[in-house]
Amino acid sequence: MSRFLPAILMIALLALVSLFVGVSDVSLAALANGDGHAQLVLIASRIPRTFALILSGAALAVAGTIMQMLARNRFVEPSTAGTVESASLGILFVMLFAPAMPVIGKMLVATAFALAGTALFLRILRQVPLRSPLLVPLIGIMLGSVIGAVTTFIAYRYDLQQSLAAWMTGDFSGILKGRYELLWLNLALTIAAYVAADRFTVAGMGQDFTTNLGLNYRRVVSLGLVIVSMVTAVVVATVGAIPFLGLVVPNVVSMIMGDNIRRSLPWIALTGAGLVLMCDIVGRLVIRPYEIPIGTVFGVVGSIFFLYLLLRSRSRVA
Repeated sequence: MSRFLPAILMIALLALVSLFVGVSDVSLAALANGDGHAQLVLIASRIPRTFALILSGAALAVAGTIMQMLARNRFVEPSTAGTVESASLGILFVMLFAPAMPVIGKMLVATAFALAGTALFLRILRQVPLRSPLLVPLIGIMLGSVIGAVTTFIAYRYDLQQSLAAWMTGDFSGILKGRYELLWLNLALTIAAYVAADRFTVAGMGQDFTTNLGLNYRRVVSLGLVIVSMVTAVVVATVGAIPFLGLVVPNVVSMIMGDNIRRSLPWIALTGAGLVLMCDIVGRLVIRPYEIPIGTVFGVVGSIFFLYLLLRSRSRVA
């Protein structure tokens, strides 16, 4: 608890910085002087954007943790298991057949596709002899590439590539009041993951071990898949894809705190929120007054860390 409070204060400080960083002049002086434009930007854009950053970062980090436990592999997360690509195929499906569907409908369809894609990934893992832990993310990346290729072909065939790219690029610049509230569902999903953390830990030890302890293995796995798929779909439908977040954060926290999920899950959520806040602030400052989408910023950070994990694992095996 003595370390947890400073971490919360750090997140609060980053959130405060996020409120006052951007193209529009939103400063304490402007707010104190009753600047109507500054007040409008703060209420309609900055506050919703900050909440969206925190909710997305925390939920995606927790979803990545669940994914790694179910697959029993440190290199797995929604963007390396075909989950994100499946959700994007669901978004494309909605664009083709129900373009006027509200965001909640897009999220439900994307959830169904993400659930199917993730379940297919886990089923493939059960059929393939895994002699190296590096094969697991490789299979997930190949599966995601196949699904992504199908999605790209259909989008190209119906001239929807630009629209799909706009949906899939992780970007919080378009977050406004009334367009982010769906992300609060991720808070409920994160709490559900924390409540069921012990069950996910047991399920990660295998079906036989889980059954011997009196738990229903299929039910626990299904719950984990639903949480991962819904979190991914909500984030994709609202702000787009943020690659590698669910890979980086659980591994960083595990290096520091070990593998006690019940104890580390709050830290994983806080670290995910903090990293997303920092990357978004960096994206707003690097080429100000323009912005670099957070999907691009975190894609660079995450890919470097992913390579580090692969090389670290390879050196241990050697």
